[in-house]
Amino acid sequence: MTSSGLSHVTFIVRDLDRMERILTEVLGAMRVYDSGRDTFSLSEERFFLVGEGDAATWVATMLGDGGLPRSYNHVAFQVERADLPALRKTVTGLGLDVRPPRSRVDGEGESVYFYDDDGHLFELHAGSLRERLAVYAPPAAE
Repeated sequence: MTSSGLSHVTFIVRDLDRMERILTEVLGAMRVYDSGRDTFSLSEERFFLVGEGDAATWVATMLGDGGLPRSYNHVAFQVERADLPALRKTVTGLGLDVRPPRSRVDGEGESVYFYDDDGHLFELHAGSLRERLAVYAPPAAE
C-alpha cells in the first residue's frame, strides 16, 4: 500500500456553526459541502478544504457528542511563522482556550496550541518535520 499523505480528518462536534467559524477564521478553510438535514453518513456533516489544490487537507465535521477529555492528542496545521501573532489573536478573539507552549529546542519551530469547545486540541505550527529532524540530529563527528 502506498500513502500520499493525510487524506482527511473528521471532528465530531456539538455545534457545526461554531466549528465552521474556527476552521474558516483560523485555518482559512473553505466549506465545500453541507449535508443539511440529509445524512449520507452517521449525522449532519460539513466538509472543508484547508490549503490549496491537491495538497489541501479535507476536514469533515459531524454533528454529535463531541465532549472529549482534554489531552495532548492533537492535530497540527503548518502555518507561516510570520502569521502566528495574527493567528493567536484570532484564536483568542474566538474565545478559544489557548494553551501555553511546550518547551522547545532552538530551531524546532514555534506553535500556538488551543482547544475547541469539544476538547479537540489544535496546533498551529511554524516549522516542518525536516527542520525538526535537523535540530534533533546528533552533531557530526570530527
